[in-house]
Amino acid sequence: MADGVYRVTEVIGVSNESWEAAARSAVETAAKTVRDLRIAEVVREDVTIADGRVESYRVRLSISFKYESGD
Repeated sequence: MADGVYRVTEVIGVSNESWEAAARSAVETAAKTVRDLRIAEVVREDVTIADGRVESYRVRLSISFKYESGD
């Protein structure tokens, strides 16, 4: 593996469908403004509840991206 410096930041995705859809949404949205995403790790999953039913799925992800070297 080549040398490099990476940053890790957390994002939260929300979906009415599933945790998978929430994670996909978070990664795809982050990719619009952050280049060179490398890894996404699920930190936490939860749901919001309304009237005794699952209303939405939420996923907290730690995502990493590589800093550009400027070379």
